[in-house]
Amino acid sequence: MTSIDPANLPKHIAIIMDGNGRWAKKRLLNRIEGHKKGTDAVRNIVRASREIGIEYLTLYAFSEENWKRPKSEVSALMTLLKEFLISEFSEMQENGIRLNAIGRTEKLPEAVRKTLSETITKTSSNRDMVLTLALSYGGRQEIADSVKRIAFLIEKGDISVNEVTEDLISGCLYTAQIPDPDLLIRTSGEYRISNFLLWQIAYTELYITPTLWPDFGKDEYLAAIADFQGRERRFGGT
Repeated sequence: MTSIDPANLPKHIAIIMDGNGRWAKKRLLNRIEGHKKGTDAVRNIVRASREIGIEYLTLYAFSEENWKRPKSEVSALMTLLKEFLISEFSEMQENGIRLNAIGRTEKLPEAVRKTLSETITKTSSNRDMVLTLALSYGGRQEIADSVKRIAFLIEKGDISVNEVTEDLISGCLYTAQIPDPDLLIRTSGEYRISNFLLWQIAYTELYITPTLWPDFGKDEYLAAIADFQGRERRFGGT
């Protein structure tokens, strides 16, 4: 197993969990089976994050564009989401994990919204790790929503145009209470960001692996963190 330095952990790791469909296709299974297997990977990575001391973990669970998928697949994904929230609640409580969600969650089915809201409320006092699920999320949509919020504040006279700063914009994003990611992991070997945390990853280190998400386990997760620890972060400096 890869050795990592516990004194130099990324504070916030974000993951684009890609490859469920291809994992299923390779095994002549339907896509839903791939998503089910992907849920197991989520469980394993959340546990590993808590074990090694990651403070913030953000998972790209369902994008705004995913609504365009076949209705049967979307329905199955929503069912899996609800089942995951219910099945993992006790473990979140036992391990001090606070659940958070970002995105246009009002678009989720009512039953899913209810379970999500209840889980967020019941875990709100947990302080050991923040697990954020990006649901009905899109980076461009997030920025558009923040611009609307700022425009509303200017229209009301609460702020002037000259008071619009990077900090103000960050504070109007869905992630206002979350530090920017230090490390972004993308599985399945695709070299693109897919409309995820566009503002927040300006100086984030990227780790791209060909491994499909259902096969992404603790060993490779630790390898990604070790790779991060071997990099020099300059944030635009020299």
